Amino acid sequence: MKPLLSLAARSAWNRRFALSLVVVSIALSSFLLMGIERIRQDVRDNFSQAVSGTDLIVGARTGPVQLLLYSVFRIGNATNNIRWSSAQALAQHRAVAWTVPLSLGDSHRGFAVLGTTGDYFRHFRHGDKQPLRFAHGKPFEGLYDVVLGADVAARLGYRLGQPVVLAHGDGALQANDHADKPFSVVGILAPTGTPVDRTLHVSLQAIEALHVDWIAGARLPGVAVSAEAAAQRDLTPRSITALLLGLKNRAAVFSLQREVAGFRDEPLLAILPGVALDELWEVVALGERGLQAMSALVALVSVGGLVAVILAGLNERRRELAILRAVGAGPRQVLWLLALEGALVTLAGVALGVAACWLAVAGAGGWVQGHFGLTLQAAPPGATEWRLIGALLAGGWLASLLPGWRAYRLSLADGLSPRL
Repeated sequence: MKPLLSLAARSAWNRRFALSLVVVSIALSSFLLMGIERIRQDVRDNFSQAVSGTDLIVGARTGPVQLLLYSVFRIGNATNNIRWSSAQALAQHRAVAWTVPLSLGDSHRGFAVLGTTGDYFRHFRHGDKQPLRFAHGKPFEGLYDVVLGADVAARLGYRLGQPVVLAHGDGALQANDHADKPFSVVGILAPTGTPVDRTLHVSLQAIEALHVDWIAGARLPGVAVSAEAAAQRDLTPRSITALLLGLKNRAAVFSLQREVAGFRDEPLLAILPGVALDELWEVVALGERGLQAMSALVALVSVGGLVAVILAGLNERRRELAILRAVGAGPRQVLWLLALEGALVTLAGVALGVAACWLAVAGAGGWVQGHFGLTLQAAPPGATEWRLIGALLAGGWLASLLPGWRAYRLSLADGLSPRL
C-alpha cells in the first residue's frame, strides 16, 4: 500500500496544475461548510450565554420569544410596560430571592440604554453564571451617572468622566436628544460577549428624570425642566419594561409562573429563558437548514468537479495505466491508485479549507464582535465539525472510485492500442 500511495502522490503532483483547481474548489466548499457550522454554533453559544442564573423573566403579556428578544437581546420593542407596583408585588413574593427591573426605550448612537438598579450588577449573570466585572470605574451612584458596556466604550472611544448625551427612542431625530440632561461615565464593564457589551446602564430614577418634561413619547411644548430641577422631583418609576426574577428554590418556578399568568392587577407573562430560547431556535431552524443545504450543494459540486477532472484525464492516461498493467500491476491496484489519488486531492482541499476557516475566524473575530456583537471562537473542530470533515473526505474518496472503476475496466490491449 505504501508504494501505491507514493505513486498516487507523484501522479497527482505531475498533474498539479489541473488538480490545483479542484483542490481550491474543495477548499472553498470546506471553508463554507466549516464557516457556517462555526457561526451557527457560536451564535447559539452567544444567545445561550446572554443570561444565566435568572429563573423567570416577567413582562407585559406577549409572545415568549418577543419578551426574550427585547428584554435580554435588546431586539425589538415591548408591546406594553408593566406597572412599578406590580414589580414591587412580585419582589415581595415569598418565593422570590431577588429582582432586577429593566427599563428600555432610549438609546445613544445606535446602542440601547438600560435603566435598572444596583442589583443588576450584583445579581445579573452570563455564560456559566459569571458575574459582571468592571474594567474601569464603579457602578452608578449619582442620578446622571452612566456605566458603559465594553463595546460601547471601545467603539465610541469613551473614557471615565466623559459626558454622554442620551436620546429618546432610536435617536433618529436630533430633536429627541436629551441634551439638557447630560450624563457622566463612571464605569466601564469588562467584555462579556453578550448584549451587555452594547448597552449603556443608568438608574431607573435617571430614566424618569430624562422624561419629566415628556409625555407620550414627545417633548411637552413650552416646558423645559433643567437637570437640577428634575433631580428635586419625585423620580419613583411609574412603569418598567421587564423584570428578572431569581427564586429561593427553583422547584417553585412553575407555580410562580402560573401565578404571574393569573396576576389580577394587569396581564403579565413569565417565561423561563431556556425554554423561550428553544422556541427561538425552532423559529430560525429553517434558515439554518437552508444554509447547511446550500453549503452541502457547493461541496457536492466540488466533488463532482474532482470526478470530472479525473475522468477527463483518464483517456490521456490509458497508455500510462496499460504500462502499469504490463509491469505487473493488477486491475485492483489500478483502481486503488486512482482512488488514492482522489483521496489525496480531497484531503489537501479539506485541510486547506479548514485552515483558512480557522485563520478567518481568528483574524476577523474582533471585527465581527465590534460590528455585529457576535463572539467567534477560533477553537479546534468540535464533534459536529469532525463529522463534516469525515463526510467530505469520504465523499471525495467514494467519488474517485468512479474513474477508478473505469480504469479497472480498461483492458491491456485497449491501453496499448488506443482508438483514434
